[in-house]
Amino acid sequence: MIRHIVMFSAKKPENVEIIYQGLKNLENIEGDWLLKVTKNKKLDQISNDIDVVVYGEFPDEGALHSYKEHQIYHDTIEIVRPLRDKRIAVDIAN
Repeated sequence: MIRHIVMFSAKKPENVEIIYQGLKNLENIEGDWLLKVTKNKKLDQISNDIDVVVYGEFPDEGALHSYKEHQIYHDTIEIVRPLRDKRIAVDIAN
């Protein structure tokens, strides 16, 4: 299994909701995986730079690749990329 975690920060606070709604579209990609998009609750006392998190669990690299090849994924990039500041991604294999 691969856990795919991507964290986003907005260039401007007013863009957080647009980024969130754009990324929520990713949940409509059907496949043999779990995908959740959430806003950061910002409860950490040290760092709260991240606004939105995409969390996915994929059975293998092929499934992750299929997810990233979907048209909804590419459409989402077009919405989010111009509005985001940071994008931090990690892939953890178990």
